[in-house]
Amino acid sequence: MAKIMVAMSGGVDSSLTAVLLKEQGHEVTGVTMHLWDGDDSGIMESQCCSVEMTAGARRVCAQYDMPYYVFNYQKEFRKNVINYFLREYSVGATPNPCLACNRDLKFRFLMERAELLGFDGLATGHFVRVTNNADQYHLRRGVDINKDQSYVLYMLGQKELSRLYFPLGDFTKPEVRQMARERGLATAEKPESMEICFIPDNDYRRFLHEEQPEMMRPGQIVTRRGAVLGEHKGLPQYTVGQRKGLGFTVGVPMFVIEIDTARNLLIVGEADELERRDFWVEDIKTVGGELEAQRCSVQIRAHGKSAAATITPHPDGRVQVRYDQPQRAITPGQAAVFYVDDQVLGGGRITVERQS
Repeated sequence: MAKIMVAMSGGVDSSLTAVLLKEQGHEVTGVTMHLWDGDDSGIMESQCCSVEMTAGARRVCAQYDMPYYVFNYQKEFRKNVINYFLREYSVGATPNPCLACNRDLKFRFLMERAELLGFDGLATGHFVRVTNNADQYHLRRGVDINKDQSYVLYMLGQKELSRLYFPLGDFTKPEVRQMARERGLATAEKPESMEICFIPDNDYRRFLHEEQPEMMRPGQIVTRRGAVLGEHKGLPQYTVGQRKGLGFTVGVPMFVIEIDTARNLLIVGEADELERRDFWVEDIKTVGGELEAQRCSVQIRAHGKSAAATITPHPDGRVQVRYDQPQRAITPGQAAVFYVDDQVLGGGRITVERQS
């Protein structure tokens, strides 16, 4: 049996994770990462760091006689997640803060602390599976395709996977709820939290304006041919694929197709201009070994479906992706994750070459 640290958010998933490992005979300690309370800006406390959520995790640990601690990672969260979030918007990209939080907070700082404190491994409530064949660890989609979270964990390599536990990967979300109810867990009925954890009112535009108002410079809304259709309110308020809230009408639906921060232009076009087959991926991370040119499926958003494509690694470290069929709204700043069947090969950050 192992000595395992469990990252607990106060929700049902991480609570059941801790309890299942305890029932298996492991020595379990629950920890909550205190990440965000608005610093000194007056922004409301987020749900994931609220007193209520911490109390839920503490109650579950007390119920099963498991030690429980709260670790303060606010400075690290500000540096590695919030600053990343602001930086991506400043260059016209659309960030995914969960990716940064997983990469830098949970599976770097917290794993390092777990090792320093003598734990054999770290567990989380993510819906993914890890298998081991021929001394090679494989990251696979969770059984519940509607809850699968492998997309946000593509950065995990062999070292991390050898020390990680994901006991929920073989269950569906309804099964998790039912198991929590059967055990009388205090968090069994906790609702899902879908908002960005440090923006609990889900108004990221307000957050950007309060954090970096200088980014909100008005400018022109134009077509690729240069026709001026209106004025935008600051490029960070828009994302590729957006249709609503553009502030003009021309008789046909128009969408954001590009964000040009160099010229402070919001470029719009009709629906067919959103579709493309080719793009590039940088900052590549792989689960095991180097990527090779191959056929696979590629997923470009957390809750989207993967589609058939060919990936081609290049000497500069980037990977070129070519979909079999054009895809809609391929968005710079989001992740592209490569799969063979249900197995994650790796992934990276989407960057799209400017179209002339």
